[in-house]
Amino acid sequence: MRSTEHIGIIGAGIVGLALARHIALHRPGTRVTVLEKENRVAAHQTGHNSGVVHAGLYYRPGSLKARLCRRGVGLLREYCAEHDLPYREVGKLLVAVNAEEEARLDDIERRAEENGVPGVARLGPDGIREIEPHSAGLAALHSPTTAITDYVAIAEQLADDLRRSGGVVLLNTPVIDVRQDHDGTEVLTGDPKGERVIHRFDRLIVCGGLQSDRLAAMAGADPDPRIVPFRGHYHEIVPERRDLVRGLLYPVPDPRYPFLGVHLTRHVHGEVMAGPNAILATAREGYRARDLVPRELAKTLSWPGFWRLARRHWTVGARETFVSASRSVFAAQARRLLPEITAADLRPAEAGVRAQALGRDGSLLDDFHVDTRGRVVCVRNAPSPAATSSLAIAEFLYDGYVAGW
Repeated sequence: MRSTEHIGIIGAGIVGLALARHIALHRPGTRVTVLEKENRVAAHQTGHNSGVVHAGLYYRPGSLKARLCRRGVGLLREYCAEHDLPYREVGKLLVAVNAEEEARLDDIERRAEENGVPGVARLGPDGIREIEPHSAGLAALHSPTTAITDYVAIAEQLADDLRRSGGVVLLNTPVIDVRQDHDGTEVLTGDPKGERVIHRFDRLIVCGGLQSDRLAAMAGADPDPRIVPFRGHYHEIVPERRDLVRGLLYPVPDPRYPFLGVHLTRHVHGEVMAGPNAILATAREGYRARDLVPRELAKTLSWPGFWRLARRHWTVGARETFVSASRSVFAAQARRLLPEITAADLRPAEAGVRAQALGRDGSLLDDFHVDTRGRVVCVRNAPSPAATSSLAIAEFLYDGYVAGW
């Protein structure tokens, strides 16, 4: 290994920053540079998620998702303690409101046990009210170690760690093109003044989130899978009604459908959010209903996988659009878990956009997916619980793709 080795990472979300820090700490003498098009770190998925540290209840035992989640929880807890970052084990209730949902708890309970999730308990109606006095249901699973944190604060700390280790985070640096030759990679970037700069790296890792497929294509990777953006609307419970929720209230997921549905989440700074639902976004970074980038929407609509997915789940899409359009309907969804809540208890909050990797055949990629193309490693899919798993993902990418360079 040459002492002048230079590794570039595209994307200053929590995954890219965790990996950059890990490389800087474990590969002395390597220069690490993170390229970020926004004026701050954690500007997109990292900064628009629910703040939940997932315990690993749902994930298929043995899957990369499950393994990285369980490893990531421990690493994240230790990291937050080391740096005095917020981390609160408020617990999660998965509430079944009918017999069909109650039956599905059996499989989730089995998965939780196989994944090594500690302390998971099956509860009846009285147990539900003991944990969440304002909730109601036939049965529930309680995960007492499911936690909440501030992922933006964690990302900022990771960036500080990287800088102290000699690495660099270049903000306002959008990537325009990627080229490879036998010696390494060249990344062409712009800046707010319109100037172009060429960055030379020995190796490059793409952690581009919502833009990951576009960046991978620049490096010559396969267009499959394509990122399809889904906007998730949140509502905030008004401050005087926050006591309706103590921790995390979730519905029982339906394996037939790709999205979870409205749930209620207490945040570390006191807010309580209801949501998100999920509807197709008309721009990669379309956080508002009026955000429209015709070229990006056309890319989504021209992808064969989108129409195959739409044919299978059009009823869910119609329902989610209906929920998004009406606060009263949104409140009705939340009332399945929290009977006392009304539309008057909710006010609109900032939305998030999820980068959903979608195959040409219409399949939703459910697990982490990484491609290599020459000297470029592309993280093509980093779905939830990517934030929870970020430090473990950094280990996985380093051990599997970086350590052997």
